[in-house]
Amino acid sequence: MALTMSREDFEGLVAEALDLIPRQFARAMDNVVVLVENRHPSQHLYGLYHGVALTARTSNYSWNLPDTITIYQDPILAQADTVEQAREQVATTVIHEVAHHFGIDDDRLDELGWG
Repeated sequence: MALTMSREDFEGLVAEALDLIPRQFARAMDNVVVLVENRHPSQHLYGLYHGVALTARTSNYSWNLPDTITIYQDPILAQADTVEQAREQVATTVIHEVAHHFGIDDDRLDELGWG
């Protein structure tokens, strides 16, 4: 049975996950915003990074809108039976999407156990 949770409580899980990011990496995150949405409009995703990874930015990167990391509440809660399961999936998803911001691709994330 899917877990139900208010948006405020779910955003709290996302904030907890962001706090897990080591300080040196959190300080290095640049021009990125983290959002929570109900679901992706066309795909079954837990999260999505949209932007220019730090490793791909050149001297021409300026005056850009922030990159976005979107965490999708409904699919995460649909697979969770407990708050702890949701917390673990949110943490995995946040770290996965933050890794994309740092230029780490899905293949490398799979190798590292964060796929």
